[in-house]
Amino acid sequence: MAGQKFQYDESGATFFYFLLSFLALLLVPGTYYWWPRKQKEDPKALASECYCPGCRKKKLVLQSTKPWELMKRTCIKVIIIGGWVLLAFLAYKVSQFDYESASFDPYDILNVPIGTSEKVIKKAYRRLSLIYHPDKETGDEKKFMKLTKAYQALTDDESRKNWEKYGNPDGPGAMSFGIALPSWIVEKENSVWVLGLYALVFMIALPTTVGMWWYKSIRYSGDKVLLETSRMYYYFLHKSNSIPLKRVIMILSASLEFEKKYNSEIVERSSDEYEMPQLIKQLYNFGEKAQKEPPLSYNYSIKARALIHAHLSRLVLKADTLDLDRMYIVKKCPYLIQEMVGVVSQLILLAYAQRVPRLLNIETIENCMKLCPMVVQALWEYKSPFMQLPYITEDHIKHFDNKKKRVRSIQHLAQLKNEDRRSTLKFLSDSQYEDLVKVLGRMPYIDFKVRCEVIDDEATTVYTAGAIVTVTVQLKRRDMRVLFGDDSYADKHHIEPEKNAAKETEKPDKLEKPMSNEDVIENSENVENKELKDDEKEKKATKGIWQQKRQSGKGKKSGNVKKQKATLSASAKKKIKKKEKLEKAKLGDSEIKETEDDKTEDKEKLKDNNVSSDDDSDSDNESSSDASGDESEKTDAEETTDDKKKVSANNDDDDDDDWDKFQSGANKKDRVLEGRTKQSHLVHSPYFPEEKHEYWWVYLSDRKSRTLLTVPYHVTELVDEEEIQLKFTAPRWPGVYVFAVCLRSDSYFGFDQMHDIKLDVKEAPEPLTEHPQWDISDEEDDTKEEDKQSDISEFTTDEDVED
Repeated sequence: MAGQKFQYDESGATFFYFLLSFLALLLVPGTYYWWPRKQKEDPKALASECYCPGCRKKKLVLQSTKPWELMKRTCIKVIIIGGWVLLAFLAYKVSQFDYESASFDPYDILNVPIGTSEKVIKKAYRRLSLIYHPDKETGDEKKFMKLTKAYQALTDDESRKNWEKYGNPDGPGAMSFGIALPSWIVEKENSVWVLGLYALVFMIALPTTVGMWWYKSIRYSGDKVLLETSRMYYYFLHKSNSIPLKRVIMILSASLEFEKKYNSEIVERSSDEYEMPQLIKQLYNFGEKAQKEPPLSYNYSIKARALIHAHLSRLVLKADTLDLDRMYIVKKCPYLIQEMVGVVSQLILLAYAQRVPRLLNIETIENCMKLCPMVVQALWEYKSPFMQLPYITEDHIKHFDNKKKRVRSIQHLAQLKNEDRRSTLKFLSDSQYEDLVKVLGRMPYIDFKVRCEVIDDEATTVYTAGAIVTVTVQLKRRDMRVLFGDDSYADKHHIEPEKNAAKETEKPDKLEKPMSNEDVIENSENVENKELKDDEKEKKATKGIWQQKRQSGKGKKSGNVKKQKATLSASAKKKIKKKEKLEKAKLGDSEIKETEDDKTEDKEKLKDNNVSSDDDSDSDNESSSDASGDESEKTDAEETTDDKKKVSANNDDDDDDDWDKFQSGANKKDRVLEGRTKQSHLVHSPYFPEEKHEYWWVYLSDRKSRTLLTVPYHVTELVDEEEIQLKFTAPRWPGVYVFAVCLRSDSYFGFDQMHDIKLDVKEAPEPLTEHPQWDISDEEDDTKEEDKQSDISEFTTDEDVED
């Protein structure tokens, strides 16, 4: 048996093959994905693009801040083209290799047909040897050796047998495996260089790169915020229950992202020594010396705070120094504010768990949220929201407060007819008015719907003390252009804390004592009366033509009497059941039996009353004619059939609702697995140095106690529709509570909304101690004991077969 032999590539054929295949694997997908392509401009985006001075300046800034973009595209093209050139060269190089042992055919080498006689073979060999002999001018050593080998294979008997049997005149050869590396790698002279290169790459360069990446990554959180900055937020935000907006700006400006020690991108200029004092003098109510607490009093913090104040005041700064610093600081603010909101919400949760001594009120987190649209739109909170529109300055606000036509909000401006809107904005030229209408039409109009339920309970709309309540918020986003000239859309409920706090209904405080049983009984009776009235109204409103026809005729009186008594008996039963539950909570264990006896007596009385009422109605019907009796029987039969149909339809509807809920839950899980994107709609923000997308916060709050009930959910992918679920625990004491679901924008002023939800919290039912399914009869116990005691197998054994 032939042996095996491993050898390095001497000619370079296998190594070139390796390079060729490896380079092709990189170039084919790399060219498809990384080749720079010119992005097609969307005609709709071009049509809605704003050409105000702020937007044009921002466009130039975005192009100037990325001068390496053109260089990057050029380098990528050069690398890809160079790779394809190298691939073509390797393919040509490989095609020139001659493989001797690839296919050995002696007849082909000697240029004679198969089966030729030995005399003709010798003649052909002499003729070709005179041409390819090494001593001749036209000689070729390799071809002459092939000729000799082919001649021996066809003239020598042993060589001919080896060729016919093994395909080689020399007989069986060793199987050789070529390693696709050049032989100079393992030569003794080059061993030091090879080992040095290996140590440099795998022992120095690779560990150093991984270490540098790890050292940088552990300093930042998932939102690219320094962990030291988050710790600083925790320290300052938990020191007071309420933090005003000015204090929030101070804490934001002290972020360590603005210090040279923690961020190498920060530029410290010598011109700051005389430019910063001049800037601070222009700022109103800056308070440079009012704060002496580090790091709020450090130079980097004062500079960042001054630049944020200048940005909010829309001051013009020096383009090559302070304005560059302003743009860098401002573009970092949204990420830092989102981190601050997360820190405040975590501190509130820790306060609920009694891990932190102070409970932050709702104003603290709302001041943090309010700061984000201030930074994006470069406006103070007391400025008019109309200044978000292009070409609108503080001098133009008086035109919106006209006596003839007062414009209340941006939504109201969009709802005006084109003639009225143009007359209000008569100070603008036609081109300016066109830009303003474009921006106004791109602004968001949010349809905000809220639904409350207890998901894991049979009665989803009954809220008991301590139950987990799920608030489902449905957001539907449309452009404001749908409101142009349409007065049918009502103004949204914007968040106004002072007015809403006065309008809220009273509810028991969590720190006060719970309500007495008598008060609970009175409240339940009032709620029952309201429910009965509402049911009667709904019945009257939903009454069909067929029901009105049945009331006409001779049996009208008897039908009305039956319906009234049936409703009275049903309502009386409901009242008695609810009173019994409340009385059981009021009474002790010794009086439970008496209440059960009263319950049976009440039921017997109700039955007697129903029987007597039926007898009276029967006597009245007997006095009437037989035809009226037949009609009443028909109507009763029709009612029963209608009731059965309604019950079956309701069951089908319930099954459909359950299936829809299951499908929606499965879709939500799939969306969670896919991950959340951060692409929605672009914001018109000419003073913000980067492109900003619309984000929103959704949370639940108690406006009366000024507390946050759920962690704010950050909506980052509201393109058309979005559904959010907020979960919280219902209050521990029964009563009527009013909570507010708030929607806040991080990009616009005047687009915040609030929806009040009213929860009628009932007393939690007592846990079950007995149930008919839990009772095990004596017969079942005996059978179980017999099964345990019997060791006889039900299958046939070997002993049974032997017997």
